[in-house]
Amino acid sequence: MFSKSKINDPSAKPAEDSSAPAKPSPSSSSAPKPDFSASAPRPKAPPSSLSTDLTITGNMKTTGDIQVEGNVEGDIRAHLLTVGETAVIKGEIVADDIVVNGRVIGRVRGLKVRLTSTARVEGDIIHKTIAIESGAHFEGSVQRQDDPLNTGASKGAGGAPAAKPAASPAPASTETPKA
Repeated sequence: MFSKSKINDPSAKPAEDSSAPAKPSPSSSSAPKPDFSASAPRPKAPPSSLSTDLTITGNMKTTGDIQVEGNVEGDIRAHLLTVGETAVIKGEIVADDIVVNGRVIGRVRGLKVRLTSTARVEGDIIHKTIAIESGAHFEGSVQRQDDPLNTGASKGAGGAPAAKPAASPAPASTETPKA
């Protein structure tokens, strides 16, 4: 190790020598750097936040997390979606994890869906797991699916067996006659 530092000292003399040791220096010091970029995942970004005074018209899509406190008229797709107590969302929301504290008017599709005591949902919920706290208001139907994020399976999963998630769109007519 001490010999490498001695190599760095003479490398400062000519430009050619500085470029040659510069490559070994990063390789010796780059051993930790690839560990950060290759083995360790990038630091998770903080959730995007829509404040109470913000109104969005249009669809939103992210692979990250969203905290909504304002109004959204459009569909939202995210990894984790938290609907704040002051939020009103008019549209379909799709996420791995959904926590509803506010109001949602539209379909909710998620692997984990949680309606807190302050939640007000008007629409169907398609989920893998669901938790509804006492005091939550919900009008619509609840449907369990193994893959609720798949849009094709969400329209016709009327009792499809868990072993055949790809074949679930066939019984689409079982859910529609509710007029």
